[in-house]
Parts: sequence; structure tokens; C-alpha cells
Amino acid sequence: MGIDVRVRPARADQQARAAVAVLFLTNGALFANLIPRYPEIKAGIGIENAVYGLAVAAFPTGAILAGLAAATLIRRFGSAKVAVAGTILTSLGVIAAGLAPSIVAFTAGLFFAGAMDAITDVAQNTHGLRVQRRYGRSIINSFHAVWSIGAVLGGSMAAGAIALDLPIGVHLGVSAAVFSTVSVVALRSCLPGRDEVTEDKAAPDAETPRTSLRATLSPRIVFVIIALVLIAIAGTIVEDAGNSWAALYLSGPLNAPAALAATGYIALVGAQFVGRLIGDRLVDRFGQRAVARAGGLIAAVGMGLALAFPTIPGTVLGFAAAGLGVATLVPAAMHEADELPGLRPGTGLTIVSWLMRLGFLLSPPLVGFVADASELRIGLMVVPIAGALVVVLAGILRARPNRTVS
Repeated sequence: MGIDVRVRPARADQQARAAVAVLFLTNGALFANLIPRYPEIKAGIGIENAVYGLAVAAFPTGAILAGLAAATLIRRFGSAKVAVAGTILTSLGVIAAGLAPSIVAFTAGLFFAGAMDAITDVAQNTHGLRVQRRYGRSIINSFHAVWSIGAVLGGSMAAGAIALDLPIGVHLGVSAAVFSTVSVVALRSCLPGRDEVTEDKAAPDAETPRTSLRATLSPRIVFVIIALVLIAIAGTIVEDAGNSWAALYLSGPLNAPAALAATGYIALVGAQFVGRLIGDRLVDRFGQRAVARAGGLIAAVGMGLALAFPTIPGTVLGFAAAGLGVATLVPAAMHEADELPGLRPGTGLTIVSWLMRLGFLLSPPLVGFVADASELRIGLMVVPIAGALVVVLAGILRARPNRTVS
């Protein structure tokens, strides 16, 4: 009978893990500093809601159009350097959007920030998965938990700046300087060398190239990538439901007070953070497949019951169940994509990260269209549907990893 063996990671690996966590923190904090300033920017430019909505969509549009460039950049310069450079460039895009004197400049700033954010996202996940392979166990969910902390930190900084009546240029300039500097310092502790050379992915010899057109286009690889993209999109659809619609649903159809209406989003993000904190232990014990399938079931049943029997407490709990259920989906899809055989390092991860942003781009108009045609409660059925989709597709993920010795 095998026994569990867990080797203490080397000091350099521990430092690299801390460095990647810092990169996730800065990525979460940078854009979160801009979001609370949106009403001020909108009023300053003087645009209507419809135009504003189209302008904000420039961020995911930029991410989708530029995301595929990440793999090439990572192979040429290394994931750590690309992540740090992307962080700095994202901060410049955020400043440009914040100081935009016109709708064109605002849209361009968001487009550039979204493009750089997508490249940063792929690069930091690539490096995080490289560190995870050195650890020999799941740690990727902890990085995404730190990202959530960064988002809360950035939003809190913005709220404080607004309360102090700090000019938006000063506020975003300080944010950019602080988090860019922190990311540059973190680079010193990242893993050295090229991403192709890792402990369990030795450099290939000339007779077995890592990428071939036939391998890339094989039916099996295509099917797996499609399934992973759908799992990741399911996670982003649920996240966007909390971002865009939780407060509107609670304050509108359910007549919750404004302060109480905010608890739907808070419940989703808070539960998602908790799920990511415990996600690595659950994945190591039960495997990605079981954790994702259970999470999809929790999201589908929890939000489904909340929509079927609408009450304020039940809806808040429903959003919490949804956040908890999808907490590990995006990290799981990225991890699985990064391990696909026959693809060069970063390729599978880039494709999944790129296409999953379609969830952020398409979900808001989809829910809004259904809500206008019927009611918002029906539009939010995308959440339990997404959870059910994960239950069906979770079989593509790997079962419990075998890390035992006889």
C-alpha cells in the first residue's frame, strides 16, 4: 500500500511561489483601482449609458484580440519577464483610460489595458504552473486567491482616493508606480531560465519536436481544448453575473435596499476567495475532476433554488454558492491546458485564456437581452446552466493525481 510523500520545496522554489503571488496581487489591484472611478470618467466625458457600455467592452475586446500573442512572447522572453512587462504596460493603459479627454481616448486606453492584461494573465499563470510542477502538488488556486485579495485592495485604494478627493491622475499614477515597482522587485525571485526547460518537461531532442501541425489539429486535442474553454467560460459567466447583475437583481425585482443589494456580489466574491483558499488541498486529495464536478453541482443547485424561490436571503446564498462552486474552474482549465501533449509550452494555456474571455464579452448582452424579453430572473438562469455544463464536461479533467510510492 502506498504512502503519501510530500517533499519540502527548496528555498528558491518558495521564493518563486511568493514572487508569482505578488504578480497575481498586482494584476488584481491595477484594474480594480480604475473601476470605482468609472462614474467620474463617464460624467467628465459626458456620454450616455449605451455608448458607455460599448466603450467598456473595449477591455475584453483588446484581451481577445491580443491574447494569442502571449505564447510567442513567453517562448521568446520567458514568462516572468513577460508578466512584469505586461503589468507595467497595463498600468499605463489604466492611466490613459482614467485621464481620457474623449470617448475615443477612453476606449483606446481600455483596449490597450485589456490587451496587456491578457498577456500578463497568461504569463503569470504559465510561471505559476511552472512553480507548481516544482512543488509536485497543486498551488495554482492559491495564486488566484491572491488575485482576489489584490482586487479588493485595488478597489479599497480607489474608494479611499475618492473619499480624500484625490485627483484621478494622482491616484492612478501612484497605483501604477507602486504596483509596477513591486512587480519588478518580484521578478528577481522568479525561476530563472527558459520555460521550455522544467523538471518534468525535459528539453526535447531533435527527433521528437514538441509541436507539429498534425498534433495541434488532432481531433483529440481540439476536443479537449473546446471542453476546457467551455469550462473556463462557465466560470467567467458566473463571475460576470455577480459583477454585472447581482446588485440590479436584488435592488430591482426583489426590492432590497441599496446597501443590502451589494451583498450579492460580496457573497459571490467572498465565497470564491474561500473556495480558492481551500481549492488546492481539495484538488490534491480528490482530483480536479471531482472538485470541478462538485463545484458545478453546487453552483447549479444553489443558484437554481435561489431563482426558483426568490427571496433576498436565498438569493444572497445562491450567489455565494455560485462563487464557491466556480472557484477552481478557471485555474483547473488553465492547468489542464498547460499540460496538453504535443503543444509547445504556453500554447494550450494561451488558447484557453484567450477564448474564455468570450464569457466576459458575451455574457452581459446575453443576460440583458433575455431580461428585456422576459425578466432578469430568467436571464440569470445562465448561472445554473453554466454549473450544469461543468458537471457534464468535468470528465475531461484529470482524476486524483497519483503521488504515492510503495
